[in-house]
Order: sequence, then structure tokens, then C-alpha cells
Amino acid sequence: MTFVRLDRLSREERQRRAPGADLDGRCAPTRAIDTQLVFGHGASSYDGLVQGTTVVAPDGDLGRQLDQHRADLVAYCYRMLASPFEAEDAVQETFLRAFRSYGSFEGRAAMKTWLHRIATNVCLDMLRSKKHRVRPMDLGPAREPIEQNLNVPAEITWLEPIPDTLVAPDPDPSDVATSKESVRLAFIAALQRLPAKQRATLILCEVMQWKAAEVAELLEMSTASVNSALQRARATLRSSEANEVAPAPKLDDGQRALLARYVEAFEKYDISLLTKVIREDARQSMPPFDLWLQGRDDMFAWWFGVGIGCKGSRLLPAGTANGSPAYGQYKPAANGKGYEPWSLQVIELTPTGVGEITFFLDTQKLFPLFGLPLHLDA
Repeated sequence: MTFVRLDRLSREERQRRAPGADLDGRCAPTRAIDTQLVFGHGASSYDGLVQGTTVVAPDGDLGRQLDQHRADLVAYCYRMLASPFEAEDAVQETFLRAFRSYGSFEGRAAMKTWLHRIATNVCLDMLRSKKHRVRPMDLGPAREPIEQNLNVPAEITWLEPIPDTLVAPDPDPSDVATSKESVRLAFIAALQRLPAKQRATLILCEVMQWKAAEVAELLEMSTASVNSALQRARATLRSSEANEVAPAPKLDDGQRALLARYVEAFEKYDISLLTKVIREDARQSMPPFDLWLQGRDDMFAWWFGVGIGCKGSRLLPAGTANGSPAYGQYKPAANGKGYEPWSLQVIELTPTGVGEITFFLDTQKLFPLFGLPLHLDA
């Protein structure tokens, strides 16, 4: 059995093996990250792991065992790295290392612990050479809604959203609720402020509910050091915006009706209807621009000023991202032929209305991830 990672091949070889794959090895039409590597009919997703070498799994069930932990590992790596694409890369590298070292795995620790130890080391390795990811709110105060305030800082690496289906595939309602709360944008942004080992400690102890002794073994620290790191991490989070964000309201009939009213109001670009569904203290951001706006009045000044090009947009449901409803926004195409992608809107709700909208503008990466088409007909 030959395991080949598409993004390690030449352009010509990748196109031969996977027609339609884009140039970073991800396949644009797919929805789930773990199908971004394209294989022949009936091939396992683990056929993408080893770089051009031939590897036979020491246990025929190893692939299935790894697959049972994939969602947990993607969620863990996403919380560490704040990017679904880097999280998938980290999980692929984790599985690669697991395949390579499986012969030395003696089973003294559970498979879950062993894989999370590998994943932690992978994430720590990746974080040594990367800047931590941020949101516009992390860079400074809100500014006036004028075009002169639009900047795309080259040195900034932005937090990216993730579909909830990738971090909470379990149908258990309590598990889903916990997973969604622990990937909310404000919480993920706050995690990125922590040193890498503190971040891992807090995620493992607070989110995944591991015991301090288990985390100490995984991170090769003393239990006292784990508890100390956890206290420092908690103190940092208490001083962050994440500590002020209320839990997301359950998406019940009332919240669905609110969303429907928002979609109608936005597509009509009707300020009177929008005023009824967006809170007065709402805010918006538009990464990769560092500008963010505080207050409904400033949002509307932007929408009906510099942002008037969004008038006539269509919104397409994209499930939920980071615990909040998401929509693909399509603006009328300049050539008059249909609609072109403009943003992935992640809409944070409160019991009294829309509290925050993030317009993620990297549609070429995010629309395929969320299963959204790259063009809509008129």
C-alpha cells in the first residue's frame, strides 16, 4: 500500500492523481476537511499520510482506530492553532507520526492519550515558527467607518473560522453544546494570547476535562507545574474579552425566526428592518482588514456608505461556524452574470438580537470548506 500526500507532489503529478485539486492540495468542491486529500475509489483517508514511501500499517485496524479520534484531534488542534487548515495539517502529521512509531507503542497509555501527546508536540512544533492568530479587535479600538481606515496589515495572521461539523460531529446534545462553546471566536482568540504550553494545559484540563495528572504525563511536567500553568492561563482569560461573552443562546424557533428576519433585511438592504434585528451595541469586523466597528450606527454608516456595493447581495446558509450561524454572502457580479462570493458571515446572536457579525473575506479558502459554491446564477 503506498501512501502519498498530494501537496508533496509536483503540480503535474497532482493533477494526474486528482483532477480538480487546487494548488495547495485541497480539493475545492469538498465540504469536510478530512476529504480534502483526493484518492482513488475506495481508498482510505490514510492513503495521504506518508511522503512518497511505502508503509504497511502494523495493525489492520489502525486506520479505523485513528479515525475514531479524528474529530477530537481536529478540535484540539484547531483550539491550539486557530486555523482549520493548519489543524488538518497537524492531524495529518499526527497520524503520520503515529504510523511511523506504532511499533514502539506498548499500550501502557490509552490510544487517545498517545495521539494527543503526538498532536501536542506537532502543534508546539508548528507554533514555534508562527505568529499567533488574532481578530481585528485584538489590535486596537474601534475606528470611524471611513474608507481611509481600511488597512490590510501584511504582518498579521488572522484567526479563521471552522465548521461546527468538524469539531462537534457527535449527536449527543451535551457534547455538541460544549464543543460549540469552546470554539467561539472570542474564546479561540483569547487562547492565542497564552503561551503554547499554557494553552495546551488549559484546553486539556478545562475543555477536555482531563485530570491534572493525565495532563502532566502528556506534557512531561509535574502535576504542580500543570496546576500552576492552569492558574496563570485562567487569570489571562479572565482579563480577556472571552470572559465577558455570554453563552450563545440555543438556536430555538425564536432564534431561527430572528435569523430569517436578518436574512430578509440584509437581502433587501432595508435599514428599518435591519434596525429591528441588530442590537444598538452590535459590532462588525472584516478580516483581513484590521478595521472593526462598534455600534449599529457606525455599522449602518459603513453599509450605506463605503459598503453600498453589498446592496443586492444574496445570503446562502452555511451551517454553523464556531458555535454561531454562518452564511455565504454573494454580491452581484460586475459583469451582471449572477453573483460572486464576497464573505462568509458568522453571526453571533444574543437573546435580544444580532450582537456581532464577522465578515470573513477569504472566500476562495472558506467557501469550499463550508460547502458553498464559488458562483451563483442569477
